[in-house]
Amino acid sequence: MARRVVLDQECCIACESCVELCPEVFQMDAASEKAQVILPEGGDEACIDEAIATCPVECISWEE
Repeated sequence: MARRVVLDQECCIACESCVELCPEVFQMDAASEKAQVILPEGGDEACIDEAIATCPVECISWEE
């Protein structure tokens, strides 16, 4: 099974860094005003890894 990108909206602080880095994978959810994953199967892995490293509250990860 392939790994998927997951984002814990409970801990998201809506800094938008992931959206700015990887807009094809993340977007802001208007209802919750937090980031969400729109392409869970991922995209550019280097971009996603950078978003994971940049997230100030570490709420983005890969799930097997």
